[in-house]
Amino acid sequence: MKILIADDHRLVTEAVKTKLSEIGEGIEFCIAMSVDELLRTVSDDVDLAVVDLNMPGADGYSHIDELRRRHPSVPVIVLSGYEDPALMRGALERGALGFIPKAYSPEVMLSAVRLVLAGGVYVPPMMLSALPPGVVAGSAEPSMAGTARSAAGNSATLETLRNVLTERQVEVLQLLSQGKPNKLIGRSLGISEGTVKIHLAAIFRALNVRNRTEAVVAAQTLTETSASASAHS
Repeated sequence: MKILIADDHRLVTEAVKTKLSEIGEGIEFCIAMSVDELLRTVSDDVDLAVVDLNMPGADGYSHIDELRRRHPSVPVIVLSGYEDPALMRGALERGALGFIPKAYSPEVMLSAVRLVLAGGVYVPPMMLSALPPGVVAGSAEPSMAGTARSAAGNSATLETLRNVLTERQVEVLQLLSQGKPNKLIGRSLGISEGTVKIHLAAIFRALNVRNRTEAVVAAQTLTETSASASAHS
């Protein structure tokens, strides 16, 4: 596996490198400390690019756009000192598969990277909490009842979730709403049970639930709400 870390602070790059080494053995790391170096170093054989939003040569999202244009197959995660939900959404809209604030713990970063490497999208909780009520709640302790009640009053909830989940995660959510177990979900989508579990973890965060049972109830509520809104449109 080859991981590119682009940040102009040596302490940051070394800390990220050390933590991501826990993913497994034989990881090759490439370091870039400016946008020019980033664009010279990245290649299609890079398995993941972890890129600072504010580094020498950066102009807004331009380096992210250029990286995505040149190497669309390379997964990109933005690592930034900014914690603005609008900036997070901007990065994800440009094709980044995750946004990790530098204030987050190394363990969160590692979990986020593992999620992205498994085909998911990491959305910071603070961005999810900025979505309309009914999609998520900002508390650390999820409340299923509050989520379901709010979802019933928000006809755009399912469509909003489509903006923070990958297409595959939406497919998992739809099968989950039918009450299918992980094995059947994996078989239906041609993926392993382990990958299904990783997608479910992202869905649980978006629905603000703690387990599969709560997720099924929430997903069914969202689906019914969306269908009702379509019938009246």
